[in-house]
Amino acid sequence: MVPPADLRRCQLLGLAGTACLAAGGETSGALPVRELLAPSSAHAALGLVGVHFGVVLLIAAWALLGRLIRRPDPPTPRALLLVLAIWAAPLLLAPPLFSRDVYSYLAQGAMVDAHIDVYAHGPSRLGGPLADEVAPIWRHTGAPYGPVFLAVASALAGVTRGELPAGLFGMRLVALLGVALMAATLPRLARHSGADPAAALWLGALNPLVLLHLVAGAHNDAIMLGLLGVGLVAALGRWPVLGAVLVTLAALVKAPAVLGLAAVVVLQVRTGRHPARAVLTTTLAAAATTVAATAVAGTGYGWIGALNAPVSPQNWALTSLLGRATRALLEHLGSDLAPLAVPVWHAFGVVAAVTAVLVIWIRLRPRPVYALGLSLAAVAALGPAIRPWYALWGLFLIAAAAPSTSVRHRVAAVTGVLALSVLPSGGAADAGQLVLAVSGGALAVVVLWQAHQAAQAPALGRTT
Repeated sequence: MVPPADLRRCQLLGLAGTACLAAGGETSGALPVRELLAPSSAHAALGLVGVHFGVVLLIAAWALLGRLIRRPDPPTPRALLLVLAIWAAPLLLAPPLFSRDVYSYLAQGAMVDAHIDVYAHGPSRLGGPLADEVAPIWRHTGAPYGPVFLAVASALAGVTRGELPAGLFGMRLVALLGVALMAATLPRLARHSGADPAAALWLGALNPLVLLHLVAGAHNDAIMLGLLGVGLVAALGRWPVLGAVLVTLAALVKAPAVLGLAAVVVLQVRTGRHPARAVLTTTLAAAATTVAATAVAGTGYGWIGALNAPVSPQNWALTSLLGRATRALLEHLGSDLAPLAVPVWHAFGVVAAVTAVLVIWIRLRPRPVYALGLSLAAVAALGPAIRPWYALWGLFLIAAAAPSTSVRHRVAAVTGVLALSVLPSGGAADAGQLVLAVSGGALAVVVLWQAHQAAQAPALGRTT
């Protein structure tokens, strides 16, 4: 069995990392506008250094825990869940980090509560202090989320009555519920897929991206993935109708989860149900759930049109980058086709994503959980918009069903890069902020190296 001291070392290192994140976020996070500091201020600079110092400590703790997972006697899933709780604890009362989306959630919930069409109008229609917290680029944009999430946000708005601290805490609790569902379902999905439950928890729940963006950032992707995981577990347990209902609820939080219905169909077919009957049962359950959820939420069907919500002009998705590069080239050549470059590349990305999903399911249909994970990863990578937390769509299920250790290693490497790619304020970085962020990370590396050398010194002394 893994020595308790080794596991405790991982717990404490990760706890130190998230504590630094929470402390640094007090001056450099996605704070309410009345509390924002100038990026050039000493407190904001120190906070930025502290956050990236903490991120590197957390990544190091996660990597060390991964080494324990690969031992012949890895920590039990229960022990790993305790590690997750310890690491997440400092973030519970921390300010929002790495994104201002949580303010959009609260404003949209208040709009639904006030009977304002959240799909036809942006938060600017709501007005007041809450709308002022929304990032300017999204103040005039309708909600891109489904009625299930908006019903949750509306209920939270009614309970908190527009009080910002209570609303932020409530939205973080919703995200934590989603993370808890993810962690609870990963071992079951891993056993079904022939994977190691401990390795699945390490990659899919203790992942730094989960802590940074689902817990600290309070993103609604957490509840989407939690419902998706529970729905798949229900379908594995021979409750396909319940599985279809839960997966549909996940899709009515964020649309990409609708791909999970394909997994529900395949799981039914694998138990001997006729394909036509499996498709019909799943379709009827999904349709009934959609109608009922939309009626209860009272938002109408504007969410269908919201699937074409605009993306940030500077978004760094692959197709957006290629589109901007092509547009710049055409403008340089004086071509009138320049304005079409970005839309054409976005359309090409959609076609490529659909093609990739079809190929994945044709080749990996006997492994529906893994196929779904790869499909969601393809949708995130080839879509018109991408954020670091979008990587969790596919990573969650790839963690549960990855066929080999090498796949997990590659996914873990991507995680490390993405974890360092966003400033705690959620805004664009200037040169000075990049220097501060890199300095914080470099300082953490130096501290870790010195700690490693100090730990090795007694051992070297005993051998001489």
